[in-house]
Amino acid sequence: MKSIFISVPIALTALSSAAQETVDTIATQQLQEIVIAAPKVIRKADMDVYHPSESAVNNSKNGMQLLRNLMIPTLSVNDALGSITSGGQSVQARINGREATIEQIQQLLPETIKRVEWIDNPGLRYNGATGVINFIVSNPATGGSLMAYANPSLNSAWGMYRAAVKINHGRSQWGASVNYKLANHLSAYREFSESFTMPDGTKINRSEKPHGGYLSDSFGSIQLDYSYIKPDTTVIWVAVHGYKQLPETSLYRSLMSESSGLSNVLISDFDSQSGFTPSFTAYLEQHLPHKQLIAVDFNGSFYNGSTQRTYTEEEDAGQGTAIADVNTAIKDRNQAYGIEADYIKNWSQSRFTAGINYKANRNRSTYENLGNEIFHQRQDRLYFFGEYFQRINKVTLTAGLGAQYTSFKFKETNQGTDSWNLRPQFTFTYRPNQIHQLRLNFTSWQTAPSLAETNVVPQQVDAFQWSQGNPDLHTSQSYMLTLRYSYDLKRISGSFGIRAFSSPDAIAPYTFWSNDRLITSHENSKGLQNLSFWLAPSIEVVPGWMWIEGMVQYRAERMKGTGYTRYNHDWSGQGGVILQHWGWQLVIMYQRAQRDLWGQKLSWGEDISLINLEYNRKNWQFGASLICPFTKYDQGARSYDPYHTYEKHIRINGYPMPCISVSYNLQWGRQRRDARKIVNADGEVTKSSAARR
Repeated sequence: MKSIFISVPIALTALSSAAQETVDTIATQQLQEIVIAAPKVIRKADMDVYHPSESAVNNSKNGMQLLRNLMIPTLSVNDALGSITSGGQSVQARINGREATIEQIQQLLPETIKRVEWIDNPGLRYNGATGVINFIVSNPATGGSLMAYANPSLNSAWGMYRAAVKINHGRSQWGASVNYKLANHLSAYREFSESFTMPDGTKINRSEKPHGGYLSDSFGSIQLDYSYIKPDTTVIWVAVHGYKQLPETSLYRSLMSESSGLSNVLISDFDSQSGFTPSFTAYLEQHLPHKQLIAVDFNGSFYNGSTQRTYTEEEDAGQGTAIADVNTAIKDRNQAYGIEADYIKNWSQSRFTAGINYKANRNRSTYENLGNEIFHQRQDRLYFFGEYFQRINKVTLTAGLGAQYTSFKFKETNQGTDSWNLRPQFTFTYRPNQIHQLRLNFTSWQTAPSLAETNVVPQQVDAFQWSQGNPDLHTSQSYMLTLRYSYDLKRISGSFGIRAFSSPDAIAPYTFWSNDRLITSHENSKGLQNLSFWLAPSIEVVPGWMWIEGMVQYRAERMKGTGYTRYNHDWSGQGGVILQHWGWQLVIMYQRAQRDLWGQKLSWGEDISLINLEYNRKNWQFGASLICPFTKYDQGARSYDPYHTYEKHIRINGYPMPCISVSYNLQWGRQRRDARKIVNADGEVTKSSAARR
C-alpha cells in the first residue's frame, strides 16, 4: 500500500528524460584537423563506462533523468516504481562508489556527473547485488552547486520537494540536502474477498464492499556531509543524516457480509507507523605503493518509533455488537552498527580483493497492548571473502568465495540460532568486439530471518487470524545462474537472456489451526525455484526525435512448503515511447508489475501508466504529468492457502492525477573529482511491524 507514495514522485522525474540525439552516439575529438571517433560506451573488463553527451546533460535536471537518457542496454529506469532494474532484478545504485538511495540520485546535478559505470556482474564485495550502477561525480575545486525541485499535485495533498547545496574549497567539500514528501489523507479504498476453511471442514465466505478510506505517507530528511580528497593518496568522507517518518497510515472501511448469515458488518482497519532515525557514516580510503589500497567504512543508526494497528468488526454498520476488536501498539528503540574493511591489489590484467564485514543489530520492543512487556533481540552477522579477477584477451574470468556467520537470540526466552554459510561466485565473459557480449554468471547469497519473522510475541490480526514468529528459523541460502547476451548496434540495442534461481530453504509463511485460531508463522520451506526469460530492446525510430524501449519477461516458478506445492506462470514488463525536440520531451509509458510467488501467496506491485511533458530552458525545467491517464491503478495480492484464500486490490481515488514540476540547477567553479567510497558497511536499523491482513 505504501509503494504509490514513493513511486509517483520518482516516476515523474524519471519519466521526464529522453534519449540522446544522433550525434550523441559518438564522442568526437579534433586534433590537427583529424576527427577521432569513439563509442559512447567504453567496455572495460569488469564494467561498461558511459560518458554523458552534451545533449544528454542539457535534457536532464537530475541523475535519474540522465541515467534514462544514456539508454544503457538491459538497464530499465522503472518509471512507475522509481527503481532501477535489469532483467526484472533490482540494481544497486551508488554515487562515487558509496551506496545511495533514489532520492540521492535525484539530487545529483547532471553537469557534475562525469561518467556512469554499469557493472552487471558485481563481485562479492557488493554483498549479493545482481547489478550495480555507479555515478562518478565531480564538483568545483572552488565554488559549488545548488539544486532545487518541487513537484506538487493539483488535485490532492501530495507532492515531493528537495534541495541540495555543496560548497568547495581546495581539497574539502561541505554539503547539505533536505527532502520532504507530502502525502496526506489521499482518498483510497480496498477491494477484498476471502474464504476460511475451518478445522471441521466448514467454509465461511466473506465479501467486503468498500466504504471509504485514506492513505498517508509524509516524511522529511536532512543530511550534512564533509569530504576531504588528496588525489591518489587519501579520501575521507563523513556524514550525519536524519530521517523523520511522519505517521504513515492507512485506513480502510468496508461493509462485510458473511455466508454464516452475518451482514452489514462494518470493518475498520487502521495501521500507523512513525519514528525518527538518525545515522552517522565515516569512511577512510588510503592508497599504498604498488597499486594497493585499504578502505574502511563505518555506519551506525538508531530508530525510535512506534507501530499501531486497530481492527474492528461491528454489526449493524457499526451500531451493534463488536465481533472483533484488535489493538496492537509497539514502541521500538533499535540500534544497528556496521563496519567493513577491504584490501585491493591491482595488476595490469588482474585484481585481487579481500574483505571482512561485521554488522550488529540490537532491538528493544515494548508491547503496550501487553502491559508494556519488553522483548530484546540480538542479531550478529560476520562476513569475509576473497575474490580474483583475470582478463585474457577477449575473455574475462572472476572467481571468489565468501563465508558468513549469522546469529540471532531473544533475551527473554534464550531462543535463537547460529549458522555458517559459504558464498561461491563465478563469472565468465566473452566480448569479441564492442557490439556483442556473452556473459555467464553464477552467484549465491544468504538471507537472515527478519525481526518480524522471528518475534515470538503473538499478534491478533482479525476475528480468525493470529501471527507469531518462529525463533528457530535459520539463515536461508540462494543460488542464481544467468546467461545474458547483449548487443549495441547503431540504432538498436538491448539484451536477452535466461535466469535460473533456487532457494532450497527459503523463509516463507505457513498456516495452521490451533483451536479456533488460524496461526500464520514462518518456516524454512522446501524451496523456491524459478526460471525466467527476458527481452529488453531499445530502438531509435527517428534519429534524434523518437525512441521506443521496453522489457518483456516470462517467469515460471514453483514453491514447496509444509503441505503444499504451488506454481506460477506470469508475463510482466514495461514499454514506453519517448519524443524529444527543441527542448521539449514527451514520455508515454505503461508497466505491468511482476507477480511474485512466496509461500502460497501471489503478490504484485503497481500496474501503472503515465504521460509526462517537460520543457528545458537554461537552468530551469518545467513539467506536467498525468498519472494513470488510461489505466486503473492496481496493487494487490492473491492467496491460495486452503485454510484462507483471498484476493485483495488497493485502489487510489482521484485518477488520473495531474501534477506539475519545477526544477532549478546551478553550479559554479572549476571541476574536480568528488570523494569516492568503494566500501559500504551495512548499518541499517530494523523495525517492528504489526500483523495485518
